[in-house]
Amino acid sequence: MSNWPGKYVIGLTGNIATGKSAVCKMLEHLGAYIIDADVLSHRAMTKGAPGYQKVIDIFGKWIVDGDGEIDRTKLGRHVFNDPDALRQLEDIIHPLVEHAMDLLIQRASQRVIVIEAIKLLESKLAGACDTIWVTCAPEPVQKARLMQKRNMTEQDALQRIHAQPPQEMKTAAANVVIQNAGSFEDTWKQVVAAWKNVPLVSDTKPG
Repeated sequence: MSNWPGKYVIGLTGNIATGKSAVCKMLEHLGAYIIDADVLSHRAMTKGAPGYQKVIDIFGKWIVDGDGEIDRTKLGRHVFNDPDALRQLEDIIHPLVEHAMDLLIQRASQRVIVIEAIKLLESKLAGACDTIWVTCAPEPVQKARLMQKRNMTEQDALQRIHAQPPQEMKTAAANVVIQNAGSFEDTWKQVVAAWKNVPLVSDTKPG
């Protein structure tokens, strides 16, 4: 059972541009409550948030844009080129994200919770989940999605892809693997099939 009695927690992860957001929307449609760890991490370092000054103190004022906000594109290019810098950033952001998630899960009225997190397996959150779902897609598909949907250059797209561990490391740890390189209908069928095995409100016992 997860750390939250009465709740069933799906940890959803997968490398960049493997379709986690699409799967999240499908799960939300099926009745799950979605928590996006990436959104929470962005909020944690917005101006006035707990992580804002800590990030600037570590990386310097050069990452701040004209509006006084942290330029996540600049910061991202820096940390994805430097594993030690990435670790420093995660040491600041992860505890803040975990605290926010805990509050959101406790307050959620839904019994099935989905935590979407690209670094799920590298964090303590994985052990707090009841099951791990992983999305995957071939590298050419990842690259095309990043270039089309996020307007990245091919170089930036490949940098982001190669900065992450091989997808096989995540799929090896998964209870459910969603192959997300085909049609919407193909992905939907996989999600619905996996959802049928999720303990829902009627058969989830608190504690």
